[in-house]
Amino acid sequence: MSTSLVPTPPIKESLETPSTPQLGDLDIAGQSHSKRILGIVAQIPLIIWAVMVIFPFLWMIMTSLKTNQEILFSPWSLPDTPQWVNFTNAWTEAHIGRYVFNSVIVIAMSLTGTLLVSSMAAYVLARFSFPGNRLLFYIFIAGLMFPVFLGLVPLYFLMNDLHLKDTYHGLALVYIAYSLPFTIFFLVGFFKTLPEEIAEASTVDGAGPYRTFFQIMLPMAKPGLIAMGIFNFLGHWNQYLLPLVLIQSESKRMLSQGLGMLAIQQGYQNDYGALFAAMTITMVPSLIIYVLFQRRLESGLTAGALKG
Repeated sequence: MSTSLVPTPPIKESLETPSTPQLGDLDIAGQSHSKRILGIVAQIPLIIWAVMVIFPFLWMIMTSLKTNQEILFSPWSLPDTPQWVNFTNAWTEAHIGRYVFNSVIVIAMSLTGTLLVSSMAAYVLARFSFPGNRLLFYIFIAGLMFPVFLGLVPLYFLMNDLHLKDTYHGLALVYIAYSLPFTIFFLVGFFKTLPEEIAEASTVDGAGPYRTFFQIMLPMAKPGLIAMGIFNFLGHWNQYLLPLVLIQSESKRMLSQGLGMLAIQQGYQNDYGALFAAMTITMVPSLIIYVLFQRRLESGLTAGALKG
């Protein structure tokens, strides 16, 4: 009697050992942890800077709604009752409304002239080759190194001889000359980045140089023009030295002049609420312009920097 033995497969014992982390994984984890720590450390100065910038602005707005007693004796507390009359006093009695109107007139003329003249000059310097091209460009750049206060005395006599002193258009012309160097420097690099094939195609289609510039190239340079417009608006709006020298009539004072005189007057009259209200009115237009056009400003400046 034979018995058949069926061979059974050998039993394999699988010993599962826990996977140990590799050296590369530890390095990656350590690098990511270090980057997170570095990012947090790098944000601390930015947070401190933001608090240093935002806190005085919020404190100014809060103070503009207080009475004189609250400003002097409880400067860090919230106002019991908002004193909106401070803004009325600043706008009418301190003539801030008139100064805002004067500044708007001058800035409208100066911004239009600055962008028009600088865009035409930058387009020629960027697109056309002629003898003295680089020399003319460097002359404009040299204007960036000339402090404006060194030319105040001859500028005063020049504007007086031309009968442009104490006039809106005279101050606007000075603003234009003051803003041209940096604006041309920026726009030259921006116009160089625009595709040359489009200008050549317009020439083939029969467009002249003026039509090519105004109808084709200038609209394409819109991001750069917007960036320079905002940049120059903030500079002209906050300009104090040039209006102080060239504008003497009280009815034609710019906002920066009016605010400076108001600080002196209200110091004697003890109307600090109107003073802080006037400061708030001065700051609001700049803040609104920056908030509305922040992305356009950053994109325009970044495009000009990267492409130039």
